[in-house]
Amino acid sequence: MEEAAPEEITAPLISWNENNDYANNPSSSSPSKSRSEVNEVSLEPEENSPVKQVALTIPTTDDPSLPVLTFRMWVLGSLSCVVLSFLNQFFWYRTEPMTISAISAQIAVVPLGRLMAAKITDRVFFKGTRLEFTLNPGPFNVKEHVLITIFANSGAGTVYAIHIVTVVKAFYKRHISFFVSLIVVITTQVLGFGWAGIFRKYLVEPAAMWWPANLVQVSLFRALHEKEVRPKGGVTRTQFFLIAFICSFAYYVFPGYLFEMLTSLSWICWIYPKSVLAQQLGSGLYGLGIAAFGIDWSTISSYLGSPLASPWFATANVAAGFVFVMYVLTPACYWLNVYNAKTFPIFSDDLFNATGQEYNISSIVDSNFHLNLEAYLKEGPVFLSTFFAMTYGVGFAALTATIVHVALFHGREIWEQSKASFMETKMDIHTRLMRRYKPVPEWWFVCILLVNIAVTVFACQYYIDQLQLPWWGVLLACLIAILFTLPIGIITAITNQTPGLNIITEYIIGYIYPGYPIANMCFKVYGYISMTQAVTFLQDFKLGHYMKIPPRTMFMAQIVGTLIACFVYLGTAWWLLETIHDICETTASDSVWTCPSDTVFYDASVIWGLIGPRRIFGDLGYYEAINWYFLGGAIAPLLVWLAAKAFPQQEWIRLINMPVMLGATGMMPPATAVNYTAWIIVGFLSGFVVYRYRPDLWQRYNYVLSGGLDSGLAFMGVLLYLCLGLEGISVNWWGNDLDGCPLASCPTAKGVVVEGCPVVY
Repeated sequence: MEEAAPEEITAPLISWNENNDYANNPSSSSPSKSRSEVNEVSLEPEENSPVKQVALTIPTTDDPSLPVLTFRMWVLGSLSCVVLSFLNQFFWYRTEPMTISAISAQIAVVPLGRLMAAKITDRVFFKGTRLEFTLNPGPFNVKEHVLITIFANSGAGTVYAIHIVTVVKAFYKRHISFFVSLIVVITTQVLGFGWAGIFRKYLVEPAAMWWPANLVQVSLFRALHEKEVRPKGGVTRTQFFLIAFICSFAYYVFPGYLFEMLTSLSWICWIYPKSVLAQQLGSGLYGLGIAAFGIDWSTISSYLGSPLASPWFATANVAAGFVFVMYVLTPACYWLNVYNAKTFPIFSDDLFNATGQEYNISSIVDSNFHLNLEAYLKEGPVFLSTFFAMTYGVGFAALTATIVHVALFHGREIWEQSKASFMETKMDIHTRLMRRYKPVPEWWFVCILLVNIAVTVFACQYYIDQLQLPWWGVLLACLIAILFTLPIGIITAITNQTPGLNIITEYIIGYIYPGYPIANMCFKVYGYISMTQAVTFLQDFKLGHYMKIPPRTMFMAQIVGTLIACFVYLGTAWWLLETIHDICETTASDSVWTCPSDTVFYDASVIWGLIGPRRIFGDLGYYEAINWYFLGGAIAPLLVWLAAKAFPQQEWIRLINMPVMLGATGMMPPATAVNYTAWIIVGFLSGFVVYRYRPDLWQRYNYVLSGGLDSGLAFMGVLLYLCLGLEGISVNWWGNDLDGCPLASCPTAKGVVVEGCPVVY
């Protein structure tokens, strides 16, 4: 691999003249010594990563003698995957869904691994034969731990294709068999493996592709496994992690149960309880969130991830994009009454008719789940809130900006890396250490990709009555996914922000194949989730790269973990859908099984699949002008590139990342203003203030703090849910009145009557 030139790496580089304390203190950054000197690579300044955060966090040594494929790894890895898959799918259908991250399993398996190492027999079976093995090869080691975490990662998030099964069975009340559901779930999850294998040389091996989120996990692995001398007057990283964990665990009982208003303290609403304008400005959950703040780690990290893992230049890009959309574009369009904006709330993801009432979607669907054109013409066109319309616009812009940005700023790098794959080139220290292990052959990925596409085409064609998507739709979805995997992977690897493909996939199939909502869902899942899965697999590859896990072993763990997660997720969802009679029925006031995320997915299938984008953003729609955002998004990176060429001495210009800036509000809604403001403030304090003025503290504790806060929140969240949430026990007082801004969603146009809102005359 050819090492990127310094100006190609869009992250601060380490200055060894300024960091001699790090070079001279390997004990704080190196793992335990190898069993043989030949197995340990010494830390030389010029051999470390050119990305400063990586150089300060990732050890540059490896012990290939550590056992990896152990009995403990298989048992704890499979158990972690099964438990997390079941719990996450079980909680997903509830009114207040909760996702349990892999970091919970990452911590929980440590005492179990050490217990198994201490108690299980170390007897060697079939000694002296090719089948020789032992259940206990020695102490529980960090490489086993990494593979267990890879298993846990498979069960840590939701399986997106379950949305299709839920919407078809619970919302459309149509038949879909378990076998067809299983094919859809497995193929969407595994399809990304093919893209990941193709783009490994671009997104894993180069030092510039540093994947910031992995540094949190590496720091936690090191804190849990390395022996560290306690600094005078300070604490070790393990001790600091325990302090952060206990504090986060104990504190979350307040925002999670006793004092939920800590999620969003919108104090402007308290001062002006009867002013619609004040509450529109001040509401952190339903308005612009001016001066609103949250003292809750789940508020800070729930949508954008941990701000402690985000490099400052990426945080600054997100902040700039958020400020522009939330405090410039949206207010200007609203108070200038663009698209009759004052008839609707300033911030909402609901759909409205021309009078400001919520749109009656069920009235325009016929018995065959196609658009009832006569009923639609009677009900009238669909209207969006100002913010919702603008976020679609900047979402369009972010897509074109992604392609142009990567072509301009990384095109040469991609071309050089393509040529480098055919010749022997200079490698960084981590890539050189990984060369001692057998790589995963390219044809493994190609075979998985081709078989997966063939099975998908067969399933969609043979079961077209259930899935509605023709064979050409599968191929088109794959084409979109492979085109966007590389540019989106580059942005994620550098900035820790991942632009989504859901809008463009819905848009394309909605235009080409309108009137088929299930086909729209399938196309979105194959086009969007296969790319997302590829990025997830690539991130795991990079984690294994940093922790020196044999690539073939990593590959096997990812495949097995993904298959286990597919079966458990689908089995749990099918069980709940078959046994809970009122599941996903929002009209059942006493039910906790309201499926909020699946409801949004269902609404999207109706809008993009049933009505179609032509009747919203096309020549038959009210928002046709928003398509100009595509052109604006393509021009924006070009302006930055020209500025960087004109002023090469101004290095900060190259850190302006238009895809991240324009896609900053991509999570809104469901994310709200307070999620962003709190995330930006914490990111500024960590990535700029502490990183610049106390780099010693940042290096030692930053990622460990992130892991401690995440894990403490996760464990207390599960405990509250199991002990109180399942029993429906709650505390009713003003401190649990979220936000306290009931008028923030009211319209301000004259004569519009909405229940609970004052009428303007």
